[in-house]
Amino acid sequence: MDDLHLTLKTTFGYSAFRPLQREIIDAALAGRDVFALLPTGGGKSLCFQLPALHRTGLTIVVSPLIALMKDQVDQLQAAGVAATYLNSTLTADEARSRLRGLHRSEWRLLYVAPERLMLDDWKENLANWNVTAIAIDEAHCVSEWGHDFRPEYRQLARLRTLLPDVPVMALTATATERVRADIIRHLKLRSPEIFVASFNRPNLTYRVLPKDQPLKQLIEFVRKREDESGIIYCASRAATERVADGLAGRGFSARAYHAGLDADERARNQESFLRDDTKIICATIAFGMGINKPNVRWVIHHDLPKNIEGYYQETGRAGRDGLPGDCLLLFSGGDAAKQTHFIEEISDDQEKAIARGQLRQILHYAESAGCRRSELLAYFGEQFPGDNCGACDNCLEPRETYDGTIVAQKFLSTIYRIRQTGRFGVGLNHVVEVLTGAETEKIARWNHDQLTTYGIGKELTRPAWAAVGRELMRLGYVAQAEGEYPILELTDEGLAVLKSRAAITLTKPLALPKAKRITRREGEIECDEILFARLRELRKQLADERGVPAYIIFGDATLRQMAREYPTRLADLEGITGVGEKKRAEYGEIFTAAIASFLKTNPRVSFGGR
Repeated sequence: MDDLHLTLKTTFGYSAFRPLQREIIDAALAGRDVFALLPTGGGKSLCFQLPALHRTGLTIVVSPLIALMKDQVDQLQAAGVAATYLNSTLTADEARSRLRGLHRSEWRLLYVAPERLMLDDWKENLANWNVTAIAIDEAHCVSEWGHDFRPEYRQLARLRTLLPDVPVMALTATATERVRADIIRHLKLRSPEIFVASFNRPNLTYRVLPKDQPLKQLIEFVRKREDESGIIYCASRAATERVADGLAGRGFSARAYHAGLDADERARNQESFLRDDTKIICATIAFGMGINKPNVRWVIHHDLPKNIEGYYQETGRAGRDGLPGDCLLLFSGGDAAKQTHFIEEISDDQEKAIARGQLRQILHYAESAGCRRSELLAYFGEQFPGDNCGACDNCLEPRETYDGTIVAQKFLSTIYRIRQTGRFGVGLNHVVEVLTGAETEKIARWNHDQLTTYGIGKELTRPAWAAVGRELMRLGYVAQAEGEYPILELTDEGLAVLKSRAAITLTKPLALPKAKRITRREGEIECDEILFARLRELRKQLADERGVPAYIIFGDATLRQMAREYPTRLADLEGITGVGEKKRAEYGEIFTAAIASFLKTNPRVSFGGR
């Protein structure tokens, strides 16, 4: 076992590196600039934490969120690592004490927000603290093309002038190729080693359901998971409070989180969730970036996300510990119409065009009959190697198709007639209004009520026709123009099938399927569920006594392994993931004694493959 593996085992309690971690760490220790894209739960933090223990001097970690800093420092200190943070939550005395420690070289890692790091009076500090590495977490915040741009991240480029010889590592979980290039350019990374891991999260299951009495749907979902932590993302502050109140009123442990709450209430609700006192957080997208809670078992999107990138990032907060996680999106055409309305109110044409394109992509994902995993990976330029992922609704229960020749002919013909008579094109909504015989000002002004296709589609609702139109776009029969006027045009293929009346197969709209049991899920650890529940209670008690979140003691994966292997002596903890030397010394006897006591009145359970 080499030195890096030894540190991995004794300090962090892991027996093997995750994909690309070792290569990233080797590049960092060789003094190279590094760009690392690892999915949520892929172990980004270890890529700068472990090298910090193998080099002299201070590693500075730039982090955008106060909660994340405290969380990671708590975890590092629990593992015996000299780490600290500086942010606005500290008293003046606490801050001075930590600054004195930095001047005395007491710390190996310092977590700090970008705006504090770039203060003018920090220039002298940075010069005197023997900074030997800089890690910039959530690096996508530097790019205007990313989903969470933060102007203060742009200032970090000045670090190159202040610390010209110090290697920089930029890390993120979500970035398209355009955003990656933006990060490297703005942070002035010098010939960086670039590492891009697979975006696939095999332990996550993806499902989309038509939104139908959403509170009832949420209750049905969480009732089966009352002991599990989950996040419900909502589009508005009012919706977060309405959903949280609706669940709490029925006895579920739920709280709201959004930017409109005062800072103290936000902090209380987040801390309650991190410590497992609150099981469900109902939040806007203000919640979650960098939330290092590994045992979030499910994520629900109550409303349609604005873009694929944000959706991927938010679903990625489930199953960070590698155990199974469920991701559910409730979809309705009404949500799409609301977003379209908001987009039309954007004054900047380029911003509006980007928002329209992002909405098209998330609608394509929600309505597609194809593999959800393949759709997500394709967005990031990755191909899923297979036809069936076995862990999304469309692969587990393929959607029914039907002969859509007649409805397709009606839709394509309407586009053709409008273009033929007016010499100009129209958007999706107008085509749907013509088909359903709407009496609008534009239809009257343009004489579209005189078209032969006017009103011939009254058998379908407007949302149903809009879905047909979007599917014809996905099939390549209709194209939507980019830019200020997203008009519909027939493609060459669309014109050909219109004239030949060729058969077209369409997919039936989303229905409310009966849930299909997934017999074996990626990341699942079979264990004695009764013992696991006992160990969770013990962990919660220890965490409350120490004033930290439960996962600072041990993660769910560690407890499930204990509840499978039944370690009753300290030596038996060898090989249990997440049990480093300091944690074994501090908690080992407590947990092994609890397991030995449990076995006095309960038989061991046998598991396949043991």
